[in-house]
Amino acid sequence: MKYVYDFLDTLKSQKGFSSHTIKNYKNDLISFCEFAKDRNVDVKLIREYLKKLDENYKSSSISRKVSSLKSYFKYLESENIIDENPLSIIGNPKIEKTLPKYLNYEDVEKILNVPDINKKDGLRDALIIELLYSSGLRVSELVNIKIKDINFKERKILILGKGNKERYAYYGTRCERLLNNYLKKHKEEYLFINKHGNKLNDRTVRKIVDEVSKKADINIHVTPHTLRHTYATHLLNDGADLKSVSDLLGHENLSTTQIYTHISNERLREVYLKAHPRARKKGL
Repeated sequence: MKYVYDFLDTLKSQKGFSSHTIKNYKNDLISFCEFAKDRNVDVKLIREYLKKLDENYKSSSISRKVSSLKSYFKYLESENIIDENPLSIIGNPKIEKTLPKYLNYEDVEKILNVPDINKKDGLRDALIIELLYSSGLRVSELVNIKIKDINFKERKILILGKGNKERYAYYGTRCERLLNNYLKKHKEEYLFINKHGNKLNDRTVRKIVDEVSKKADINIHVTPHTLRHTYATHLLNDGADLKSVSDLLGHENLSTTQIYTHISNERLREVYLKAHPRARKKGL
C-alpha cells in the first residue's frame, strides 16, 4: 500500500491529474490490494481478479480499473520496485463506444439563465457555467484559474491542462460581462473561491452545475463534462474543423476528438430524415 500512495502523489505532482481522477485511481488500486492481500501478484492472480470484475462490473468500468492497474505497475517497473510487469500481456476489455451526452442550444440557454446574477453566489455560478460551456474547460482546469492567467484584452485564459501542458482557452462577450461584474469585488488570487477565501474544489463545482441544471428542468443529468462535450459538439456543428477543436480542448491526440464527429454526423442524419420529403416516406 505504501507504493500506492507514492504513485498517487506522482500523479498529482508530476502529471497534474485532478483530485477526481486521483480518487478513482485510489479506489481502483485499494480494491485490487484488498483482493490480492499477501499473495504473489502474477499474471494468474491478475486474470483471477479480472474474472471477479467481469462478474460485477460493466466493461467500461473494468477497462478503467485495468488502466489504473497498468499505470500503477508501469510506475513500479520504472522505479525498479518490480522486475517484471504482470500487466504487460493483459489487454483492456473491448467496450462499446457510446456517444457523450450533450445539450441542445435551447437547454444551454435554460441553464445559463437560472442563476440570479444580481446575487453574489448567483453571479459566480453563472460565470462558472458560462466558462465551462463557452471555453470547454475541464472542471480541474476551471478551479485552478488565477486572475493573472486572464488576458482581458484578447479574452483568453492561460490554462494548465493534463500533463501540465499549457494552452489558451477563449471566451465570448457574454462571459466577458459576467467576468467584469464578478471581479468588481474580487481581490483573491484564484478566480473561484469559497467563503473562506480558498479556491473552490471539483466537488463544489459539480454540485453547482447539478443544482442549476435541475432547476432548469433538463432531461439529462448535466455535469461539467456534459458542458465540455456540448462546447465541442456545437463548435463542430457550426463549422469548426476537427484539429482546431482538438487544440481548444487540449486533447493530446486527434483520435480523442473524433468521437464528436459521430455526434455531428448523427445530427445531420436526423436533419435529413426530418426535412427531406423522400426520407419521410416509408421504405426510402
